[in-house]
Amino acid sequence: MAAAQAAATLRATREQKATLPTASAPAHRPTTVPTTCRSDVSPTLTLVDEPPSYTPILLDIFSGLHAVSLSFLVLLLILSAVISACEAAFFTLTPSDLEAFRQSADKRDRDVATLLSKPRVLLVTILILDGLVNVCLITFLALQWWILNDAYNPTVWHVTLTLVPAAAFLAFFGEIFPKMLAAPRNKAIARRAAPTWKFFAALCKPVSRPMRRMTVFVERLFEPRTQTPAQELNEAIELASADDATSEGEKEILRGIVNFGTLTAKEIMCARREISAIDIASNFHVLMEHVEKSGFSRIPVYRNALDTVEGILYIKDLLPFLELDADFNWQSLLRPVFSVPETKKIDALLKDFQEKRVHIAMVVDENKVTSGLITMEDIIEEIIGDINDEFDEVAIPFQRIGRRSFIFEGKVLLTDFCKTLAIAPGIFSAVAGETGTLSGLILSLQGELPPVGAQITFEHLTFVVESIDHNRIKRVRVQVHEQA
Repeated sequence: MAAAQAAATLRATREQKATLPTASAPAHRPTTVPTTCRSDVSPTLTLVDEPPSYTPILLDIFSGLHAVSLSFLVLLLILSAVISACEAAFFTLTPSDLEAFRQSADKRDRDVATLLSKPRVLLVTILILDGLVNVCLITFLALQWWILNDAYNPTVWHVTLTLVPAAAFLAFFGEIFPKMLAAPRNKAIARRAAPTWKFFAALCKPVSRPMRRMTVFVERLFEPRTQTPAQELNEAIELASADDATSEGEKEILRGIVNFGTLTAKEIMCARREISAIDIASNFHVLMEHVEKSGFSRIPVYRNALDTVEGILYIKDLLPFLELDADFNWQSLLRPVFSVPETKKIDALLKDFQEKRVHIAMVVDENKVTSGLITMEDIIEEIIGDINDEFDEVAIPFQRIGRRSFIFEGKVLLTDFCKTLAIAPGIFSAVAGETGTLSGLILSLQGELPPVGAQITFEHLTFVVESIDHNRIKRVRVQVHEQA
């Protein structure tokens, strides 16, 4: 009987020890407490609940740098590196690279040019995605670091010790290193990334558009409104030449130098309808007739249409073959054609002419359609004015064609114009502005370049535009009406 009681007591003691909390038990588990100390009564245990805490639950979920967490971190780092590489690839392309992309037949190249035609849109899109990925990367990396170091309630020291190394790690492997690798390979990377970034630019448009508008607003708010250097220099020229010591020709040269870097090929080119070209299928005799009629020393040669120019024929190359018959293969004398976009700046084009040792280029639009032709002479004339060689007709300042009708050159000075017609010089002072020529007066009256045949009436004068060359009014017919 005593043995049975001893066994029962031992069994109860073991059960009591088994139910008591141990030192290794988690802090959030309920604690068991005995409710009696009587030896003749089996002890009972009561559960005492601790206050609930969600932090341990979250830490249990994210604890351990397991395979999924590591994979997620690596994925974010790769995304950050790819975005940084694309940024470096796009924005290290030179203007000549972009022009080559615009002229390329490859759609990916044209996509690159399209993206960089609006660089601010592309930059804002890149910054949005890059910032989103970097914030996710640093946040997740910091969380994993705190978990591994049991920093459940991180102090300022823990935060600093975590974020500074994480930011340094991200700056090198997510920003600096990818950009160093991408810069020498910018063209290849830009080609491959262009379709993807076109998609992201459209996707982020609802977010990027307000950001761009805010940026423009801030720039206008804090940036002082200043004139462009060209405007400032033009005003300086007018002030410096206010006296009569500077001739109008000298002023025109100075203005040409100032505005030289702002003009594009489209602004000074010979328009498509004025190009003298010949079909490559023409025989030698037809070619010679065309050469004699045109009077030009270089002629574009096209196939079927002017949009497919095969080459440029230099007339001097024909001199040894003038006596040959119609079957002569003159097409073998063609030289390669040099094409430039309409947006090409003429200062850069002049440099290209010098490097390539050519004097003529075909101007094409964004769809590769021929829009005009430009020569080195056209560019130089923008600085020093019209150049007349021994084959050019000498322009007469004015010609009387009737009792009250005259033909004037567009570049004639308003002072000379008034003297010829015996009218008061101050008649145009209110509308002429700073212009000093007849063509400038017509532009001021019309507000834009008028087409050939346009009529502009002012006071008792009617101006009719007779001809336009290179976006300049060359000749004007003036009809003088009787004053009431």
